[in-house]
Amino acid sequence: MSDIHPSAVIEDGAEIAAGVKIGPFCHIGPKVRLATGVVLQSHVVVTGATEIGEDTEVFPFSVLGAIPQDLKYGGEETKLVIGKRNRIREHVTMNAGTGHGGGQTTVGDDGLFMAGSHIAHDCRIGDRVIIVNQSAIAGHCVIEDDVIVGGLCGVHQWVRIGHGAIIGAVTMVTKDVVPFGLVQGPRGVLDGLNLVGLKRKGVAREDVTALRAAFQTLKDGEGTFADRARRLQAETKSSYVQEMVGFVLGDTDRSFLTPGG
Repeated sequence: MSDIHPSAVIEDGAEIAAGVKIGPFCHIGPKVRLATGVVLQSHVVVTGATEIGEDTEVFPFSVLGAIPQDLKYGGEETKLVIGKRNRIREHVTMNAGTGHGGGQTTVGDDGLFMAGSHIAHDCRIGDRVIIVNQSAIAGHCVIEDDVIVGGLCGVHQWVRIGHGAIIGAVTMVTKDVVPFGLVQGPRGVLDGLNLVGLKRKGVAREDVTALRAAFQTLKDGEGTFADRARRLQAETKSSYVQEMVGFVLGDTDRSFLTPGG
């Protein structure tokens, strides 16, 4: 019941659900699983232990599930799991995980990965994430739901980018980004809140006001960045502010981009 072009190579063992469309000159490895409604347009390589969720569409010359670009990788079997309804444009690469990094790279649902973007080993990418053309997400990064990473950006390994944040184009991100943050500049600076994204999401005015006040406290309050976050956690009732300060106080291997630096 699938539509498979005669020039496509499907290795023995691959699991192809009903309703999958595989275009000319695609190559599907023996441990690949494609769910119902997946479309591989043409010249797509899906290899390794890779799973692609329902109704995801992959455009020409993408390579999904290849081994990590990590010299510590020793050939162990690891996975790439891609969710539902993603749009993966031309020349996108997504690598499998590593044994020392949890063994799995995970991509959520409803994402848009524009031409030439890269998702490295052991990343965890949330839902409704947009990675714009030629941006690279290094290994072990966590990109939470509703994040936009602008074009020609680089995100350093182990960085976390919180829910609803936006990264401006041509930005290098080397530290964690708080939820709903706005980061821009060649060496990324936390330059405010993603007010456009909050408005599009329909966040209530009182929550936006609370986030503005919390941002100002994180910027100018007394004590360390973590001290300011703890005070906000004790004082605020806004669930959006609680999400922001919970992110700041969570486990991380990186320091934070702080307002103005």
